[in-house]
Amino acid sequence: MNGSASSRSLKDQNRWQLWLTIALNAVVFYAVTQTQGIADFGWKALIPAAANLLPAGFAFIVTSIANGLLSASWKARLVFLRWRHALPGHRAFSKYALADPRIDVDRLKQLLGSVGPNGADAENKAWYKIFKEVEAAPEVQHIHREFLLMRDYAGFSALFLIGLGIAAIVLVQSWRVSLTYCAVLALQFLIVRHVAATYGERFVCTVLAVKSVDVEKISPPRKAKPAKAQTIDRGHQA
Repeated sequence: MNGSASSRSLKDQNRWQLWLTIALNAVVFYAVTQTQGIADFGWKALIPAAANLLPAGFAFIVTSIANGLLSASWKARLVFLRWRHALPGHRAFSKYALADPRIDVDRLKQLLGSVGPNGADAENKAWYKIFKEVEAAPEVQHIHREFLLMRDYAGFSALFLIGLGIAAIVLVQSWRVSLTYCAVLALQFLIVRHVAATYGERFVCTVLAVKSVDVEKISPPRKAKPAKAQTIDRGHQA
């Protein structure tokens, strides 16, 4: 599971959804920072409290920059909670292919030969090779896009938990409110991470399922029929 031009195109399609998640988190964060002022002075407190938008905006800028610095490998570690061989492609054949009823394991064995990929790195490389062959399939593109969206959202939510959590502790007067907000941020990360991991596993399985029914590429080539022996009419020989 490596980067490609198609994955960058899918990420571009997801960009507005990611920015929507940032905007929603910004609204919630601002509301949390103003809870005490609203309770004491009503909604009029929002006007002088607008100065708090400066550190809040700075926190979101830092979060956005930090997300850009997160590599695909680090995002995979966050999503799949593994340090080494984090991607589900590392377990594509030894685990996921065996558990998904859509996948014709016998045809995959025919494709890979009598000896399948040995080791996590070999599995991921073999899976990626198959992915490049079927990446244009609509069902593969759909699940690929969903995985990239939730993976990047998981990266954002992890950074929200750190950056906005610290900002809330500094800006919000009530410890109860700030800790509750941090708990909500942690819950957001856990849910999004789980969804991203589920999509990632489904992405790997969908690639294998599409390939396992691609009969033309899997079936062995037909043997050429031997040419019929030409009969010689000895009566016409000179």
